[in-house]
Amino acid sequence: MNEGLHSSSHDSDGASAGQGLWQACAEQLAQDLPEQQFNTWIKPLVAQVAPDFSKVTLLVANRFKLDWIRAQYAGRISALLEGLYGQPVTLELALAQRESVVRTYVRPTAPETPATGDAPSAHPTADEAPAGAFRTRLNPALTFETLVEGTANRMARSAAMHVAGSPGHLYNPLFIYGGVGLGKTHLVHAVGNKLLQDRPDAKVLYIHAEQFVSDVVKSYQRRTFDDFKERYHSLDLLLIDDVQFFANKDRTQEEFFNAFEALLAKKSHIVMTSDTYPKGLANIHERLVSRFDSGLTVAIEPPELEMRVAILINKARAEGSEMPEEVAFFVAKNVRSNVRELEGALRKILAYSRFNQKEVSIQLAREALRDLLSIQNRQISVENIQKTVADYYKIKVADMYSKKRPASIARPRQIAMYLAKELTQKSLPEIGELFGGRDHTTVLHAVRKIGAERQQLTELNQQLHVLEQTLKG
Repeated sequence: MNEGLHSSSHDSDGASAGQGLWQACAEQLAQDLPEQQFNTWIKPLVAQVAPDFSKVTLLVANRFKLDWIRAQYAGRISALLEGLYGQPVTLELALAQRESVVRTYVRPTAPETPATGDAPSAHPTADEAPAGAFRTRLNPALTFETLVEGTANRMARSAAMHVAGSPGHLYNPLFIYGGVGLGKTHLVHAVGNKLLQDRPDAKVLYIHAEQFVSDVVKSYQRRTFDDFKERYHSLDLLLIDDVQFFANKDRTQEEFFNAFEALLAKKSHIVMTSDTYPKGLANIHERLVSRFDSGLTVAIEPPELEMRVAILINKARAEGSEMPEEVAFFVAKNVRSNVRELEGALRKILAYSRFNQKEVSIQLAREALRDLLSIQNRQISVENIQKTVADYYKIKVADMYSKKRPASIARPRQIAMYLAKELTQKSLPEIGELFGGRDHTTVLHAVRKIGAERQQLTELNQQLHVLEQTLKG
């Protein structure tokens, strides 16, 4: 990586080479961090790199963000910079609008945030809006046009488009759930952007649930409940991500319930996302769960192969690169879990291609993703799937390849076959052989049956999410 960094800067001055160092660091952080965290804290940073790479200064918008980045991310950033450059790099943080520089990295320290109650835990308050302005917090790049459609998200996308075209009517609230990195956030931004395109005067707000928690805390501390209510109760469309973060926060749940009721009463629309379906939410008041479940609840599934290929090709184009279809298929077959991991794999491949000045190929992708591929190959095997599913459904592993046919055994066996097809590179005949020498048509039947039922049965879908996350570690 160090050699690649220097070779890529031969035709430019030190400043652009320095930006290459920071860009490589940011790309790695984008892969390592949840999308919400990366977009909130890392993406807005502006880097100034010394000509000899000995120091990197990151410009931060305000003191609050500076303190948070120093506590949460400085250690990781410093280690990444040193790893990329191959020598020690001094990291400093500075306020973007002032010249005062704050020395930051000695050792990362734990943030001083309470472990429980209504305190914000990962997404504290962002910058205040200018007086008289209304900040939507929408990302204009996240639209229906830039969202790749497939069977995994078709129903959720259709419902979201309906809401954007006719808010306040059907599907209110719209509750979208699924695992991390499947495109839930993209979808809610798309709703907001479409409504504003049709009605520029609409009051639309996108927030992460932890931002709402933070706003509740602020209103208690400053005694500004009237301002809080004016802000949230006057919206035409509220888009809120990850409502599972309301767990165990009683005051927050009370205020959200009040806002929820006020918005529905004035025919405003609410769109929420969560990592689980409403009745699967833990430590949320029953009356709030019943409100969540009172409109339309739809799932977003992990994308199927063809959708993953299309996502990779489209994202590569958006980055100004072309990804050959055979490379996209290779990556898509090996990165199955979610869109975020696909994007992370793509960034690694493009960065590896740039630094080594080589064309994108299957061999280059294999080299760029060698760590990911070795972890995946080591962790997920058919035998591991059989054991995990057997433990989950409380049957014997031997039942996976026995000839027994009662439903209590046959169904877990079909689920294990489905997961084996989804999570490994084994062919249908190979999977059949590992399930007691069964014919490949038996495996195909199981894969199609469980795949179809997953779309319709909420409980089965949730069980599969749990099993997939367990297997992926």
